[in-house]
Amino acid sequence: MDRKHTIIAAIPALDKEKTIAKVVIKSMMHVDRVVVCDDGSKDMTGEIAERLGAEVIRHDRNMGYGAALASLFGRAREIGADAMVTLDADMQHNPEDIPRLVKPVLDDEADIVVGSRLLDEHGKQIPKGRRFGIKAITKLANAASYKELTDAQSGFRAYSRKAIMLITPTEQGMGASTEILLKAKEKGLRIKETPIKVNYNVENPSTHNPLNHGLDVVLSTVKHMSMRRPLLFYGVPGIIALLTAIAFWMWAFQIFAATRQVVTNIALVAIGATIVGLMLLTTAVILWVLVSVVREAK
Repeated sequence: MDRKHTIIAAIPALDKEKTIAKVVIKSMMHVDRVVVCDDGSKDMTGEIAERLGAEVIRHDRNMGYGAALASLFGRAREIGADAMVTLDADMQHNPEDIPRLVKPVLDDEADIVVGSRLLDEHGKQIPKGRRFGIKAITKLANAASYKELTDAQSGFRAYSRKAIMLITPTEQGMGASTEILLKAKEKGLRIKETPIKVNYNVENPSTHNPLNHGLDVVLSTVKHMSMRRPLLFYGVPGIIALLTAIAFWMWAFQIFAATRQVVTNIALVAIGATIVGLMLLTTAVILWVLVSVVREAK
């Protein structure tokens, strides 16, 4: 721990009374302060963390991983932390890796350091299904943020004071991890990865359904990508839909001119494509105007 800097460990926690003590105690060896966000736990998670000397932020009800991160980012700003490390409360992340994640931040080499599960041979130990999900989500995130990332969903990260001040997650669910990367890219923050080893044989593993988790992340990523590039995301498909509509309208009119008959199927496709195209283009323009206004306001 660097006594010249204020370093905090920020831990989102939900019903982790079996493991929170180990995470808090081991984290305290490497940071100045441990802050736990008890996200509506129904067990003794918050009480145990508090008795061990951690500061506890309590949510009256379960609000989600992203909401817990937002509370932790807010508290880090209030404290004036020079670096914040986020890690899970179930001992999947090894607190002994904290100094390795924090070092590039303190050395001013990066604003965000992501602990990647896929950077070295340890990635081969990750279950195949989980590894496939990590890679798929990372490719989607890379399309809108940092191209070089190997693990966009890792929650074991270190943030600089600049990153803490500029980023506030708005997604309440698991999509917050990707949202943070998108916002960091938009703000021009520097990012770096360092390899970590994750323990999946934990006593009290995450209760998140992998399918729901993945869907939440994908939908969140798509939403934020569409908000940042509305003309591309909605405008291009809108133009394609209208071109398709024109082709079908011409086809329908040609048949009508020759036979005086309306081919219902062709006409329905033409009408549907027209409606879809106009809706997409209207959405693109409205979002583009709103995004432009917001950016100018900032």
